[in-house]
Amino acid sequence: MPLILDLQPPFEADSVYTILRRVIDPEVGVNILDLGLVYAVRSEAKTLHIELTMTSPACPMGDLILDDLRREMDRALPDDCAAEIRLVWSPPWDPSMMSPDSKAHFGWGQAN
Repeated sequence: MPLILDLQPPFEADSVYTILRRVIDPEVGVNILDLGLVYAVRSEAKTLHIELTMTSPACPMGDLILDDLRREMDRALPDDCAAEIRLVWSPPWDPSMMSPDSKAHFGWGQAN
């Protein structure tokens, strides 16, 4: 599932990507964007709406990842902006959603 990105000023794609890449799934050592956990990022006025999932509903690091994401958003966004983070389970995450670099991290690259 490709990331849905619909941003309006004051939000910029490069800045949002940078923030999302700071949030690491501590269980696997890969950021949530490259893992394919982030499904959508939209802005409305001065609020950034983020939809993401976890690798499974039983993910033991889910709360930590959400806390880290909130902390990074609070740190990076201007004082007059906010982030609304929503955890979703549909569609279910699967490894095909990972970036090529993340797949390579796990040794799941294509054979030559």
